[in-house]
Amino acid sequence: MDCLCIGYSNNLAFLMFKDLDNWEYENNAISRTFEFSSYLSGVSFLTKVASLADELNHHPDMTLSWCKVHIVLTTHDSGDVTDKDVALAKLCDQHFKD
Repeated sequence: MDCLCIGYSNNLAFLMFKDLDNWEYENNAISRTFEFSSYLSGVSFLTKVASLADELNHHPDMTLSWCKVHIVLTTHDSGDVTDKDVALAKLCDQHFKD
């Protein structure tokens, strides 16, 4: 398991995040920073994630910087991470690997 689950002391976190690579759980959200070889590669990735998020009607906080995109996922209605966040995180991972 590559997800650092801060604040969880039970198996729920493991079950929920076990398939996520390099995501961290903290302050009722999961986050990850993706690194790219060029600025425009990061922009392209951010655009893909924004489109996917819009289709799912689930909108993350995203920050673009030089060759990096930082994504924070939480479900504000529930006040914590839900299956929606995990699903979008998996899609982010999938598009990052492509």
